[in-house]
Amino acid sequence: MSILTSGQNQLDLSSPVVMGILNVTPDSFSDGGEYSSIATACEQVDLMVAQGAKIIDIGGESTRPGAKEVSIEDELARVLPLIEYVSHNHDVWISIDTSKADVMEAAVKAGAHLINDVRALQEPGALAVAAKLDVPVCLMHMQGQPRTMQNAPHYDDVVSDISAFFSERIDICIAAGIKREHIVLDPGFGFGKSLAHNYELLNRMAEFSSFNLPVLAGLSRKSMFGQLLGREVSQRLSATLAGNMLAIQAGAKIVRVHDVQETADMIAVLNATKDYKALA
Repeated sequence: MSILTSGQNQLDLSSPVVMGILNVTPDSFSDGGEYSSIATACEQVDLMVAQGAKIIDIGGESTRPGAKEVSIEDELARVLPLIEYVSHNHDVWISIDTSKADVMEAAVKAGAHLINDVRALQEPGALAVAAKLDVPVCLMHMQGQPRTMQNAPHYDDVVSDISAFFSERIDICIAAGIKREHIVLDPGFGFGKSLAHNYELLNRMAEFSSFNLPVLAGLSRKSMFGQLLGREVSQRLSATLAGNMLAIQAGAKIVRVHDVQETADMIAVLNATKDYKALA
């Protein structure tokens, strides 16, 4: 499935696309507080679009381990002005990173094209609202909840267990009225996974192609690189690029990143190796 449709808007996934991360929160693990003002956030949007982002993923609540919950009112106050800015100023897709039904509805009404939910539409009202809104949804796998998800995660087989979760959620979504062609899958690197789980997941990413649905890889600056290499968050670019390259080669269609330009360059090189005759 190479095209996502949201209303009159289409997103071509025949080549991998970059989703630029914009956390308008004070406590996100990588860029917490950096874009908490509307002015700096808008500047970052402009930069990411210029660098090649096809989707801007806007989030108003951190989901890092131990993160505190945010009220609906606070989350809306953080994300809606930015959604409206992107909608009015750029021809890119807007993703709302939320698990709250009320935020999903308000965000889509303000111009968002895609719902990106780390809880896979399991919060109260989320499934019904997503079906009513009739926009694409990204279902992420997470074992546990953000506050506790890294407390000794366990799987019988990490890929098989996540695939079983996806199968169940896909069936539930379709039964609720969500079109199958509106579903994107995210295996949830770092969300209730040990270091070994994360690397096994990356090694076996191609197995998720059996769903014939777009797969999103969220690897950017994750602790799986810090733990392996002893690198601080700001020093994980090269590792992130390597991880995303492997994910794309295994079939990922969307890569969710902080570093848009570098990722777009990497994808351009990958594409050139496939279409080298066009360069002659």
